[in-house]
Amino acid sequence: MLVGDAAVLEQARPGRARLSQARLGQMAGALAARPDIWGEIVRFEAGRRWYRRLVLADDHEVWLLSWLPGQGTGFHDHGSAAGAFAVAQGRLLERTLAAGRRPPVRNLTVAGGGVRSFGPRYVHDVVNAFAGPAVTVHAYSPPLAAMRRFELTKSGLVHTVTERAERDW
Repeated sequence: MLVGDAAVLEQARPGRARLSQARLGQMAGALAARPDIWGEIVRFEAGRRWYRRLVLADDHEVWLLSWLPGQGTGFHDHGSAAGAFAVAQGRLLERTLAAGRRPPVRNLTVAGGGVRSFGPRYVHDVVNAFAGPAVTVHAYSPPLAAMRRFELTKSGLVHTVTERAERDW
């Protein structure tokens, strides 16, 4: 299923099991730069982050998300999927763990036009720590099957739950 301009998003190619992190970043960035495609789709919800899958193919999927101030993901990974997200509007704070460093959490602001790509099992927390709303585009390959959620404790990350595609989101 493809929503919007097919020229922006590459359809699945037979025999390709995984797109590269670079390609995922290109896809997310290209779509994020096209508010004419997603501008009428996006919604903002006070009670939770809003999200909508735009593409589901054999080798990848693409999601559109909105973020009001204070909304975030908590620490999580994307299972065996590589991924990328591009900020289409606003800015977000990405928190990652820096092993052996003090403080152990690294904070990176990702502003409009910024893209972050990552490999499988990459753990991060993304939050709108700013005053205005934000919109992002996320691409994953292969499509998400599961996400693990973690709690940050004094002794490090503790796995709390595993969410499964089609059951939990």
